[in-house]
Amino acid sequence: MLSRMMKIKVVFSLAIVLFTSCSEKEKPKVEVDWTKERSIELNKEIALEEKINIKLFLERHKSWKMIETGTGLQYFIYEKGEGDFALAGMNVDIRYKVMTLDEKVCYETASDEVLEIKIDHSERESGLQEGLKKMRVGDKVKMIVPSHLAHGLTGDFNKIPPLTPILLDVEIVEIL
Repeated sequence: MLSRMMKIKVVFSLAIVLFTSCSEKEKPKVEVDWTKERSIELNKEIALEEKINIKLFLERHKSWKMIETGTGLQYFIYEKGEGDFALAGMNVDIRYKVMTLDEKVCYETASDEVLEIKIDHSERESGLQEGLKKMRVGDKVKMIVPSHLAHGLTGDFNKIPPLTPILLDVEIVEIL
């Protein structure tokens, strides 16, 4: 039978072995060869690839008479409404469908539902916010939203992948 003192020495020895074996060894430092200029170049390449993909998409939809804004948002009003224009700060009820450029539906409101958005004061895509300000009640619009105005580098962590432009089909139902 081990004496009390012997038990303490064994436990203490085990503790020292555990602590020293689990300690992190100093890892060699890895030099990262990344510069601001390389980031800029990568962003330019991504933007160019996205523009090409959008252009190819629009080649398949020649009847869409898209208007491009300074931010890169493109929109086409395919059914004109006669209501008031939506302005920043207004609450609007919309019906919408969010798709990738291969027209895979990611999200959509049910036909009997609406989504309420406060323009320029909500968590929704900045491209959608910008597009809503080009619309009036009753308008139905197709929007192509570049990734930097949609979900950017990360996607939405659910259905929209990183660096993905999105296609929106939006109708303003009512200004509240």
